[in-house]
Amino acid sequence: MLPYYDHSVGAFTDEELDRLERYCDGLSLDKGLFNASTPGQSNSAIRSTQTAAIQGKAEVMWFFERLASVARTFNDRSYRFDLRGFNEAPQFLVYRAAESGHYNWHMDVGRDAPRKLSMTIQLTDPSCYEGCELQFNIGTESISTPKGRGVAVAFPSYMIHRVTPITSGMRKAIVAWVTGPEFK
Repeated sequence: MLPYYDHSVGAFTDEELDRLERYCDGLSLDKGLFNASTPGQSNSAIRSTQTAAIQGKAEVMWFFERLASVARTFNDRSYRFDLRGFNEAPQFLVYRAAESGHYNWHMDVGRDAPRKLSMTIQLTDPSCYEGCELQFNIGTESISTPKGRGVAVAFPSYMIHRVTPITSGMRKAIVAWVTGPEFK
């Protein structure tokens, strides 16, 4: 059986995380959308977060290279999916307590090439916020992933998961999806 999730501490150094966070803080944020039956739909009962696409510009190419390496490591170690690459720009996410930031239960299905491996990279130290747990629905219970600045978590995109409401502070993270042919 495949693991629900895999994680790594130290995939990025503190200096790299600082550099990445500074870059992302300069991006223009939009209301987070969800891909339900209507693409581009927004509903704060389902998702309340601010997002920005991280485009492959010269100043962040090092991040894209590292992200690909981290994805390969997770896949080789835990999943062995037939992966083809990143079909979408990674997203910078900001969850704020003032906005009741959260994302209810969902799967990371894509509109184009099938997403196979989802990844999250934690940018904020957990002492700066409360709540905002990445959780997986495992039958009648849910399990939370480890928290910590720089923790990278990978999981099959078909796993049902959520980000619980943030109750104080602000949490920043990056999510990315690796695509491949449909599962058979």
